Amino acid sequence: DESIWATRRVLRQRLVEEVRRRLRESWLQRGVSDAGLGWIEEVFDPDVLTIGFARRVPSYKRLTLMLRDSELVRSRIVFLPDYDMALAHFLVAGADVWLNNPLRPLEACGTSGMKVSLNGGLNVSVRDGWWDEWYDGGNGWEIPTADGVADPSRRDELEASALYELIAKSVAPLFYDRGADGVPAGWIEMVRHNLRTLGPLVQADRMVGDYVRNLYAPAAQASRALAAGSRSAARDLADWKRRVREAWPSVHVEHVETEGAELSLGSRLNVRVVAALGGLSTDDVCAEVVYGRAADDDEIIDPGYVTLTPDEGDFGGAAHFTGSVELGRPGPFGYTVRLVPKHPLLAGRAELGLITYPDAPAGMTNGDLR
Repeated sequence: DESIWATRRVLRQRLVEEVRRRLRESWLQRGVSDAGLGWIEEVFDPDVLTIGFARRVPSYKRLTLMLRDSELVRSRIVFLPDYDMALAHFLVAGADVWLNNPLRPLEACGTSGMKVSLNGGLNVSVRDGWWDEWYDGGNGWEIPTADGVADPSRRDELEASALYELIAKSVAPLFYDRGADGVPAGWIEMVRHNLRTLGPLVQADRMVGDYVRNLYAPAAQASRALAAGSRSAARDLADWKRRVREAWPSVHVEHVETEGAELSLGSRLNVRVVAALGGLSTDDVCAEVVYGRAADDDEIIDPGYVTLTPDEGDFGGAAHFTGSVELGRPGPFGYTVRLVPKHPLLAGRAELGLITYPDAPAGMTNGDLR
């Protein structure tokens, strides 16, 4: 813990020195004499919690959300213009906390926070972009959102207040809760958890590997299959896509049933789905069970999926699918079902951008799955 904390202080010190250098350079360019800039040596402090952020200025990024209380941030914030790779080097390494407060759900990704994670910094962010996928409640903090508030100004006011409260009551106390050795053990444990959980995920080689396995290779395989087929293969695929898109508004899940042994590790949950396919067949539509650990709001975290098998027979126009899920993870468990288009020449299940979930939640949670 002491070595991690010492390293973090060195990185924070380098950021503070770079901030002071850039400030001095900026004021000298404005014609202020060096003798009048002694105050710059007191700007920031390597022993004080340092929050960083870097963003473009479209309105949804909400550049000034943290400035709504001017008295609270007066003399505690520095604007550094001309953000570039050189400045990013100091910011993403030296910031203890990386702030991201976009207007949910407009954030595309938010990759700067990923770089901070690899440097031992922690994220404080709205659950949007990458943070919505990988935040687990222990690798940083979630800024509460006021999604249901229609008035933009009121929404910003509420979320700015939530941000101030989060920093004051959760982030800062953990940072300054030092032991006899001067090290904040709780903070360092969160840093360790952050590196364990996010470290393998935010690296570029993981991203490129996912693209290759999940998109590029299947697309290349589908392209080769089309090229090797008859002249009408591409036309047939285009006709199939048109037919599926036209029918999809009528595709829906009618009923979900589950049965099986008492929920325990290693047992299986049997699932049966009844679906209306809008004139399509089970050759055109795939039914899947999506399952995983359930969060407090019943959202499924780190989901897996199992493809259900279509049942043969005449069911009066409805389609029946069955299958099972092995309960292999301890803790709260949740599941749902979904319908997606299916064709051997699709590059992936998401190619058409079509998916159907039950109108009512099909899942369940069990807080004592052991």
